[in-house]
Amino acid sequence: MKPSKDISRLIEIMAALRDPDTGCPWDQKQDFASIAPYTIEEAYEVADAIQRGDLPHLKDELGDLLLQVVYHSRMAEEHDAFAFGDVVEAVTSKMIRRHPHVFGTPEERAAGAAPGFWDKVKAAEKGNDATRSILADVPVGLPALTRAIKLQNKAAKVGFDWPSLEPVFAKLEEEIGELRAEIAKSEGRPATDDPAVVEEFGDLLFVVANVARHLKIDPETALRAANDKFTRRFAYIEQQLEQRGSSPAQSNLQEMDALWDEAKAKEKS
Repeated sequence: MKPSKDISRLIEIMAALRDPDTGCPWDQKQDFASIAPYTIEEAYEVADAIQRGDLPHLKDELGDLLLQVVYHSRMAEEHDAFAFGDVVEAVTSKMIRRHPHVFGTPEERAAGAAPGFWDKVKAAEKGNDATRSILADVPVGLPALTRAIKLQNKAAKVGFDWPSLEPVFAKLEEEIGELRAEIAKSEGRPATDDPAVVEEFGDLLFVVANVARHLKIDPETALRAANDKFTRRFAYIEQQLEQRGSSPAQSNLQEMDALWDEAKAKEKS
């Protein structure tokens, strides 16, 4: 078995790994549910490589993500449900169908894509079920912040939205106040033991997502950047303390906070 730029080689490799007699013991025992977390993880790895502008790494991560598609397709084929070729045919059919302004008749190409065209095509594909919620197509398994944005976007398309950012900020302040009130009423109990505190905190995050949506910011990307910044600055604290023969556990908040400000100043300069 040798590497190849042909997708058929990857399909052959996956078939060999899943072979019940000669395949890999780990791959043989996997199923859709056990592989799904890896699929999600690989999608995040792709996003991370894009955010860092690391194209060599992006090539590798796209390969890992493609492997996930081949993996699920192989397991489906073993269940006589569909194969990789069926996946390719389905998505190519969908892209052609949803782009008549590119692949359609001369008249359709000349007409172009009117505003809202994409949503109308998707709605037609799913049928005109009047009882179907407009939010039904937003996957439950999405990361919570991403799903919040998608839910809000769906509702906004039918007019359920604030007209500008200012009332969103007002709502944000309102939710902070409600969270403070519930915390005050909890009388020192752990937040996990107080459903009202948990609920208000969720409401606060939902409005924060709405702020991101109005600013056209991807909250997942913004939060990943904030995580990276925190990791970077805390690493500076650890390095500086190590040079002093100390560690975070042996230090205090005042000393670490001063080092944090140093790291912040170095980054800004």
